[in-house]
Parts: sequence; C-alpha cells; structure tokens
Amino acid sequence: MKRDIHPDYHIIKVVMTDGTEYMTRSTYGNKNDTLTLDIDSKAHPAWTGGSQHLIDRGGRLSRFKRKYEGLLGG
Repeated sequence: MKRDIHPDYHIIKVVMTDGTEYMTRSTYGNKNDTLTLDIDSKAHPAWTGGSQHLIDRGGRLSRFKRKYEGLLGG
C-alpha cells in the first residue's frame, strides 16, 4: 500500500440545525473544527416529508397522465 496518499481522519464537532452536537471522525477541516449544518435530516423535507405539495397547472404531470391514461386499466 502506498504511503501518504490517504486522507487525514480526525475528530470534528458537527452541529445540527436544531443545535444538537456530536463528535465524529472526518476529513473536513482540521482537528477539533466545527461543522455547522444548514440542512440536515431533521429539517429537510426530503427526509421529513413536510411541506411537499405537488402543484400542476396543466404542465408535465397532466401531460404524463394524458399520455399514459388507460395503460394500467384504471
């Protein structure tokens, strides 16, 4: 195995959007740096399922439905 090609893993503090903190090993920054997240799994709609509304005003969804209506018999 080649020497000195692997990243330097060190301990950093991660601060979530709700203020909770935890320590982890990472290649981010330097030893004991703090990584403050703007988006995380506690706040992002992709994980929480919140405030996702499918609004279609005769656009892609309507065209898709018209194109494939009756394909599955229902």
